[in-house]
Parts: sequence; structure tokens; C-alpha cells
Amino acid sequence: MTAIEPTDYHVPALQRGLAILGMFNGRQRTLSMQDMAERLAVSPSAVYRIVQTLVDMGYLRKVGRSDFELGSRVISDGFAYLASRDIVEVAMPHLNDLRDRTSLSCHLSIREQTDSLYIYRAFAPQRLTVNIPIGTRLPCHGTALGRVLLTALNDSELSQLYQHVRLDDYPPPAPRTLPELRRLIAEDRERGWVLHRSDYSTAIASGIRDHSGAITAAINLSGPDAVMNTSAAQEAFLDALLAASGEISAALGFNA
Repeated sequence: MTAIEPTDYHVPALQRGLAILGMFNGRQRTLSMQDMAERLAVSPSAVYRIVQTLVDMGYLRKVGRSDFELGSRVISDGFAYLASRDIVEVAMPHLNDLRDRTSLSCHLSIREQTDSLYIYRAFAPQRLTVNIPIGTRLPCHGTALGRVLLTALNDSELSQLYQHVRLDDYPPPAPRTLPELRRLIAEDRERGWVLHRSDYSTAIASGIRDHSGAITAAINLSGPDAVMNTSAAQEAFLDALLAASGEISAALGFNA
């Protein structure tokens, strides 16, 4: 534990309380009062009132006879902070890095009704590239990003969303009927990612999950067929994409 130099404004009890909360992590989920005291190099009586205060405020919870774990106050406050972070702010460095490693354009989108709304792009400045501007709206059922976003819906929600939408106005490979759309999205949901070809280009997309595990956004890698048309290339790009989506989801609080 890093030592903190005391100042005129130093509050030892607050320092100890925060230090106790910092002792818990993925490997250390429970601690006794004796454990906390030993780590702080003080007696159990010196931390007793601090621990009881943290319990009363919901930051710690007693389990069993003498052990404590993080309480719901820490979890809910932490999730509220993570949920409030701008998805673009969180995803941007990961997408820029993915673009640099693959030399392909990357896009981030969210769903608004039946549209996939593009809210960020990491543009690959090459002669043959795919470039969809921020603010573009494309029908979800006709794009890799949109189909990933639709996997967040169950069959009933999907049917309700598309009950008044004509699908036969869109060219293949987009589904042209609601039953076909339901089957396609079910397959996408099971697979966990989507590959879509159109207009001499190919896109691979995967979902971004929030702390609850819900898919709230999607990212893709997209490029010309000449670059992405081999199974080896697609496998390598898919691995990179899934790694990036996992990192972004983790940054948003998702624990796989």
C-alpha cells in the first residue's frame, strides 16, 4: 500500500476507511476485521468503528460470523458512474488502436428504433477503404452493426419493433420477411457476431455490453472484399474485433 504523507488537512480515519475498501478485489472478496487491521498495521479495535460505519452506510456487508465483503452501495455507485460515461469516450482509444492494427476502418453504432446510428468512426486512410460518416443512419436488418444491435431484443420485442415495417423494399442479402428476420437474428445471437457483405465490401461486427450484460452498442471492422475475402483474413480480423469489444465492454463494467 502506498504511504501517504500527512498534512494539516489529513484525516486518518477517512484514509483508513478508503484503504479498507481498496483491499477488496476479484481475488480477495472477503476479509475479517483482523485481516484489515493487520494490513493497516493497527489493532482490531482501531478499525472497529470505521468498519461499523462502512457497514451502516452500505459500503461493507457482514457475511458469516466475522467476515466482510463489499456492500451494495459500492456496487451501485460504481455502476452508476460507469453507466454515465460516454460510450464514445470509452470506445475511442480501443477503436483507434484496432484501426491501426488492422488497417481497416472501424465504426461504433447504437440502435434508434429500426436504425443503426453511427456515432464514431476510426477511419483507415487508404485508397480502398470503407468510410461511413458519423450521424449516418442505416436500417438495422441490412447491416452487420444493426443485426448485432437487434440481438439485444427477444423474439417478441423484435416482432413488435418490425410489425409495421416493410422489409421487402430492401435488396438481398437483407431479410425480406419478419419470420426470416427472426431466424437470422436468432442465428446471429447464438453466434455472437455478424459478417455481412455488400457493394464489394465486407463488415464484421460484434456487440458492446454494459455492466448488466445487455448489448447497448456495436462495433465493426469493414473493408474491401479484396482484403477480407479469405477465411484466414476473416478469422484474424474477427479475433481482433472480439478482443476490442471485450475490452470496451469491460471498461463499461461488464464482467464476463
